[in-house]
Amino acid sequence: MSPILVPVLALMIPIVAILSGTLVKPWLKHRERALEIEANKLAEKAAQYAAQTERLEQRVRVLERIVTDRGLDLSDEIERLRDQPPLN
Repeated sequence: MSPILVPVLALMIPIVAILSGTLVKPWLKHRERALEIEANKLAEKAAQYAAQTERLEQRVRVLERIVTDRGLDLSDEIERLRDQPPLN
């Protein structure tokens, strides 16, 4: 082993550590921010899907009530529902 190899390696280790710290830290912060933005987009989509599902469930409840409620005249119920504002 060369006598100059040990001092060179001793100097290279801190240099590599410093360079990796200055290059890796900003990249990790950038990646973390990108993941946060993506998570926010996904949460917003999930909220939109939940709202749409709720509207569809309300419409299905109305249809089930119309079909299963034998005490009301079907045509009168449909006409009354047409007069209501849409659930969308």
